[in-house]
This record gives sequence, structure tokens and C-alpha cells, in this order.
Amino acid sequence: MNLRILPPEDFLEARLSLPLSKSMSARALIINHLTPGAAPIGPVAVCDDTDAMASALDGDTAPGHRTVNVGAAGTTMRFLTAYYAATPGADITLDGSERMRHRPIRVLVEALKSLGADISYLGEEGYPPLRIHGSRLKGGELSLDASVSSQYISALLMIAPVMTSGLRLTLLGDITSRPYILMTLKLMEHYGVESDFTVNTITVPAGGYKAPATPIAIEGDWSAAAAWYEIEALSAGAITIDNLARQSCQGDRCLADIFARLGVVTEWEGENGGSDLLANPDADARANIDFSDCPDLAQYVTVTCAMLGIPFHFTGLHTLAIKETDRVAALHNELVKLGVIIDTSVPGTMRWDGRRVPIREMPVFDTYADHRMAMCLAPVSLYVPGIIIRDAEVVTKSYPDFWEHMRAAGFTLLDADEEPADL
Repeated sequence: MNLRILPPEDFLEARLSLPLSKSMSARALIINHLTPGAAPIGPVAVCDDTDAMASALDGDTAPGHRTVNVGAAGTTMRFLTAYYAATPGADITLDGSERMRHRPIRVLVEALKSLGADISYLGEEGYPPLRIHGSRLKGGELSLDASVSSQYISALLMIAPVMTSGLRLTLLGDITSRPYILMTLKLMEHYGVESDFTVNTITVPAGGYKAPATPIAIEGDWSAAAAWYEIEALSAGAITIDNLARQSCQGDRCLADIFARLGVVTEWEGENGGSDLLANPDADARANIDFSDCPDLAQYVTVTCAMLGIPFHFTGLHTLAIKETDRVAALHNELVKLGVIIDTSVPGTMRWDGRRVPIREMPVFDTYADHRMAMCLAPVSLYVPGIIIRDAEVVTKSYPDFWEHMRAAGFTLLDADEEPADL
């Protein structure tokens, strides 16, 4: 599905509820399945990634060997690798999309093997698909490079309480996406597991999880809010989001602080929603941001700065190369179509001096099977009416209602083959 996008004809106004957090949902589903006697959890995110996780876990009672295909869901692949490795009797082939077969998982697999896991590669060494024979892992002490992916760390932490000796995990180097690790520990605490995170060492005792007295409540997704902060920055419209938690365990809560530096102020009506976005961009702003704790926000902030003409120097982007696509390379390729040439010569960074070159044709943006590429580029239509987003259906990975929400906000979405009369 290729979409041509036109901006609202009138002042942009929108009031919406975002999808529930897929990061919280994925963790809650794993932990709940590891908890004896736990009642089913309440509403979780409705999207491709969470559906893949829930479907896999719902099939756990099936006897014998089975194949689980997670598609493009990287979080699901990593969390299920650890979950099945620690599930006695599991006999699983864990596979995914063609892109998933090129996303590295060696660090996690080798860590699990050192704790007693039985995992083998069925294709290229270090990548899915995997054959996993589950057992109760012994646990103990482990050191892990913390600069690669916090999801490896979260995957290990969530199974630590069911290991014979628990886990003492020492994190080496700079810790990537620390807030996501803290989210994992917070959800584990809700299920009765008290951990200790001191300096760079996390200790999780053995003993298992306990069914909580109150069900876990999944928050609205701060990551999904990024597109609407971008839209507000570019339109100076009136946008209200009803279901964001002000005091959130999600690392991407820093979105509000980052966009405040770009002129978007968040006004709160309460603790869990009614957040009004108000924009007054600063034409003299410069953006120097370290995305180590929130790499999923980088695409939206990059496109926002490019459209507002705000020079930037972004660091902490080293994990973007192993996402759904190499997101730094993808941004470089697509922003060229807007006359913006960003410097990506230093790994893990992006820099732009504010200069641009003329564009001579209507941009047709590729999405690289990456939901965030589609969502961060769609707001460009506010400045360049008629842009085309190829393979726009990729948003179902995290935000299936995104295009409908844009329509409700006044955007016109057409099949790319249709020519609007006033284009």
C-alpha cells in the first residue's frame, strides 16, 4: 500500500488515544507466563509485535516440537529465546522474517548457553533461526556487554527468578537504553521479585514470581506519541493525547523533554492523560542530543529538525543499525530526497549543519519494512504536500490505527496512483 499524503486544509486539531505500550506488553506477557497461578493480564497492545508474542505463548501447551515464527518482531525474538531456553520440556524452532535472519542474536545465545541453555543455530552462525530445548537453567554470575541491546539484558533478567541460583549480572561498558532495563525490573517487582541494581551490577534472587494482588495496567505508548509531537512541532496545531502517563516507567517518556527543546510544550490535565501539545518553535535552536537511553525517538527528532531547519548533532545511535533496518542509513537516504544531507561518517552519530540543496521532484519515501520510518516521514506532508509513503502498511507493527488517526486529524490519504486535483 503506497499512500499520497496531503495536510489538513484548516487548522490542525486532534484528540486521540494512543495504542498501549508494546514494550510494557511484551514484558508483562513473559512475566505473567512465568508466574504460577497468575490470572490473565488485562488489555495489551494490539499490534503485530504483541500479537506474535501472545500467539507464541498461547501455544505453550502443545506437545512435542513446534516452530514459532515471530515475523519482524525483534523484541519478541529476543524475549522468547530466553523464555523457551528456561522452560523445561520446550522444543522450539524459533524463526522470523528474512530481515530477522540478519539481526544478530549471538550475544544473548552465548549468555544463555553459559547459564546452561541448549540452543543451536539452524542457519548462519549468530543469527536466527534457532533450535531451543528448554530446561531449568542453573543461573549464577554472568558478565555482558551492555552497549549492544538492552533487550538482551531484559530477556535474561525476566528468566532469572526461575533459575536455580538466580542471576548476578555485571554490565560491561556504556549501558544502552537503561530506562528499558529499569522498566523490566519495575514489572518484575510487581510480580514479587525484589532485585538490586547497584552501579553496573544487577542481582536477581532465585525463588520465582508470585501472582500480584492487582493486575498490571499497561500504559499508553510514549513511543507512539513521537509522531504526534513531530506533527505538533511542524503544524503548531492543537493536539490532545488522552492516555499518556505523566509518571511513566517507559524510557521514551523523555520525548516530552526532548521536544520541549524544539518548542513543543506538554500541558497536563492529570496524571494519566489529557496532555495538550502546544508548539512555538525556536528558529535559533540547535539540537545536541544523546539518544543512548531512547534510540527509538531518533527518527522523529531528526525529521523534525530537518523540516524546521534546526542544525543537530545526535549521538548514542549505535543500536539503530540492528533495528528493523539500519535506521541511520535509511534516514540518510530519505532525507536526501528533501535536500537534507546528514553526515553519518562517525558510527553511532548523525550531524547536520542546517544547509540544504534544492529538490526537483516530489519525494517518494521508502520505509524499509520499518514502521518508524513510515511514521516519522508522514508529517513531512505538512511542509511538502503530496509526498508518497511506500509500503505504508508497515505501521501495523506497532500502531495499526496510525493512518486512521491522521485522517481524523484532517490529513488526506490517497492511493498513490490517484492525483489530487490541486496538487
